[in-house]
Amino acid sequence: MVTKPDRIVMIGVGGDSGCGKSTFLRRLRDLFSDDLITTICLDDYHSLDRKQRKVTGITALDPRANNFDLMAEQVATLKRGERIQKPIYNHETGELDPPEEIVPTPIIIIEGLHPFYDERVRDLLDFKIYFDLSDAIKVQWKVQRDMAERGHTYDDVMKAINSRKPDFTAYIDPQKQFADVILEILPSELPEKPGGLKIVKARLVQQEGNPVYDPAYLFDKAISDLCWRPKFDNSDPELTFCYGQDRYFNKHISFLSIDGEFHPKDAHNLEEKLRNTSERHYGELASLVVKRTEFPGSNDGTGFFQVLIGLKMREIYQKLTTPALVTSN
Repeated sequence: MVTKPDRIVMIGVGGDSGCGKSTFLRRLRDLFSDDLITTICLDDYHSLDRKQRKVTGITALDPRANNFDLMAEQVATLKRGERIQKPIYNHETGELDPPEEIVPTPIIIIEGLHPFYDERVRDLLDFKIYFDLSDAIKVQWKVQRDMAERGHTYDDVMKAINSRKPDFTAYIDPQKQFADVILEILPSELPEKPGGLKIVKARLVQQEGNPVYDPAYLFDKAISDLCWRPKFDNSDPELTFCYGQDRYFNKHISFLSIDGEFHPKDAHNLEEKLRNTSERHYGELASLVVKRTEFPGSNDGTGFFQVLIGLKMREIYQKLTTPALVTSN
């Protein structure tokens, strides 16, 4: 018999396809047992199958291709700790398969294109994470993946990107204003490497004043707008770390950024300079980064910040499910 959780913690993970959501969810397996988390892909709430979208010219990014009424109803049911019969979108056939039963676990993650689009769903989320891939990096990553792994031509890849862009701009990108944490992947501000090799700048935007999220910072929180260029043994000699405070969609935020090639072996050096990492023991963050060097983003700040967000997510779960911690915060 499955015991009904006393408190369901609902996490939203949003962003465009190929922005790092799946890699982040894989990293969470090092922090949470499988019986603690249920992940629901919001593609399952497509109201139009692949053939219907092709005939109508409506993309999956368009809200008209998604059943938000059913999504809101089922997310609310899960939040109450009750089972649902969730639809299934079959990515191989592009069709809707018979539903499956979902039994709620203590943590439920809803991830996909539209986790914050509908206010009814958004208000049920305890924490919201958005992965924001800049246009330049999006093109770079998608061209590399689709040409190398799927045999697409460059023109085919660019056509697919451009066909999605209007709906992404209209319906997906605006959702980041509701996120508690945004991981931006931007073009590097450092000089281009020989051979035209492009590197990235990862920027972690953290909303200030959230009662369950204590932002991480570099060196001393009283010192804002600082940048530090260390000389690590294995990373880019021009590698740059920054911390600062700013406004984001008229909200007070702090940010951390890592610009340049960042070797996992140097993760412990950065960890020493960070505060409020939500580790259970010193060295945990660095050990988790080193553990998954095969994951995308491990050679820049993307992987480091994904692990940091995971540690924060674990702390949020503990705060929300431990009455004494909720009261003290």
